[in-house]
Amino acid sequence: MRAAVLEQAGSPLVIRDVPRPEVGPGEILLRVRACGVCHTDLHLAAGDWRLPKLPLVPGHEVTGIIEQVGAEVQELKAGDRAGIPWIYWSCGSCEYCLANNEPLCSKLQVTGYTVDGGYAEYLKAPATHCIPLPEGIDFVSGAPLYCAALTTYRALKISGARLGQTVAIWGVGGLGHYAVQIARAMGLRVIAVDILESKLDFARELGVDFTVNAKEKDSVKTIKKAGGADVVINLAPRAAAIEQGFQTLRRGGALVLVGLPPGNFTLPIFTTVAKGIRILTAAVGTRQDLREVLSLAAEKKIHSVCETVPLEEVNSVFRRMEEGQITGRVVIEFP
Repeated sequence: MRAAVLEQAGSPLVIRDVPRPEVGPGEILLRVRACGVCHTDLHLAAGDWRLPKLPLVPGHEVTGIIEQVGAEVQELKAGDRAGIPWIYWSCGSCEYCLANNEPLCSKLQVTGYTVDGGYAEYLKAPATHCIPLPEGIDFVSGAPLYCAALTTYRALKISGARLGQTVAIWGVGGLGHYAVQIARAMGLRVIAVDILESKLDFARELGVDFTVNAKEKDSVKTIKKAGGADVVINLAPRAAAIEQGFQTLRRGGALVLVGLPPGNFTLPIFTTVAKGIRILTAAVGTRQDLREVLSLAAEKKIHSVCETVPLEEVNSVFRRMEEGQITGRVVIEFP
């Protein structure tokens, strides 16, 4: 089968033939129809993070059709439409899994990171972690729901945001366009912050209440003048963005960190304590979170804005991603 393979960190992915996976007990074989390109994949390819295995087939926003099921699989069958998310496998029995916090499982296996992922024509996975794709959601628009939408949903969910409150979203890109839609579905007042006017135009199309171009205006003063934010979801990989978002928070507010800036950053401890600010992090959601996201999409409360490319163009997508040229999400589509 064809796959895009990372053979060495910092090098372009190579399109080549690799063996088709063999399915064992409790596993399914998915014929991949679409796989989203995530900024995490760019980090892995660039060698920004330690790589547990090389060569590696990246990709963790995967949808397709189940072609084969192994022994002991009862809940899924050949012909089912399904997807495989970032969490490839979790133990299900540790204190974190039992508390519906499986991203913290110490035995966690990750699609396209600790095991080969979806930049390939076929992908095998544990049936327990393969989530059905609801009818009415096509493979392409469904793929980014399995990570991008899921991650922002989790961020908003843990923030404690309540109906009528104000959420400021820093960064209206692949994740941000889902954050805007989910926040609106929650009945929140939404402020979108970015440094590109094209991204803010995009946010306005999605129905935000207020936009701020942080390159042209003082985002802190502007948002404070508008009443401040009860919740800030930071999706921008910049320390300055985190600091700006923190300063806009009202008393008792929450700062949820999703974007990963290089190096470290600092926040004032006295202000954090005095104002009762909660600082939270969100990396990815649980399987239950994913089912809830898919329900939102099936009910047409959120939708994916994406473009498709063939597998051969994945390296050019990475270059565009580095340059901030992508609106919404890019999805690799397999014929």
